Amino acid sequence: MRRDGSSCHRFDTSRSRPRIADVPELPEVEALTLDLRGRLEGRAITTIHLAAFSALKTYDPPLSALDGTLVDGVTRHGKFLDIEASGLHLCLHLARAGWIRWRDEVPALPPKPSNKSPMAARIVLDDGTGLDVTEAGTKKSLAMYVVRDPADVPGIARLGPDPLADEFTIEVLRGILEAEGRKQLKGVLRYQSTIAGIGNAYSDELLHAARMSPFKPANSLDDAEVETLYAAIRGVLGDAVERSRGLAASQLKGEKKSNLAVHGRTGQACGVCGDVVREVSFADSSLQYCPTCQTGGKPLADRRMSKLLK
Repeated sequence: MRRDGSSCHRFDTSRSRPRIADVPELPEVEALTLDLRGRLEGRAITTIHLAAFSALKTYDPPLSALDGTLVDGVTRHGKFLDIEASGLHLCLHLARAGWIRWRDEVPALPPKPSNKSPMAARIVLDDGTGLDVTEAGTKKSLAMYVVRDPADVPGIARLGPDPLADEFTIEVLRGILEAEGRKQLKGVLRYQSTIAGIGNAYSDELLHAARMSPFKPANSLDDAEVETLYAAIRGVLGDAVERSRGLAASQLKGEKKSNLAVHGRTGQACGVCGDVVREVSFADSSLQYCPTCQTGGKPLADRRMSKLLK
């Protein structure tokens, strides 16, 4: 119970987890979609309080157009959440540090805009429950769109195929890899216009499952390797979705972290071969891999660490 008398079930109860393991990707967004669908369908949106004005990326229709609308469904497009209400769509991209928290009872007073607060918006429902859309940290990237068609959101319009859709076949993957030429597999898998929903964590995980270097050129895979990569994509993501299915949203990030094989586990033993998990650092992110499983025992060059050691 909070001081204002309301109760708040936080979807994320830990602030100590590494940020790189907290980025919502396809499996978490899919689980959020299922959770919100059960909570929101058939409910009316009373109003939406905007606390971070920079989060709203559209102006027509206005945010107030959702007041009094009935929620018809909740779906996912890649990493985007889509709440459809009376013909309008509230699309959310949670970016690196965004999340959604369910409230059994919303406070009487709306949230105050503040650069120091993680609050981005509050969705108030007709029965007094609601959702807090939050974003931790100082780098604000969370985005909200009110549109008549999800395709009006540039990020959704540019999405590549969903890797868990029936239409995503081995032939589709082979065509993507050939078209990307000498680009590194890690980057190809993460690029949302190529394949939707895979981020930093799960690209590490499925490359480990496929026993492939993150720096391997996309068009260098033979037929057997394409089949192996395809099986890893469907298997790693599909298993993560199944593990998350039915879980309370407050458990999703913990479930993700506890099942990662290499991502966020630098210096730990690989669960497959026992070798030490290594890391390559970039300006604003990093990747993890197992040398024995993925690179023939050879460590990959970490340019940032090399500069520090000179």
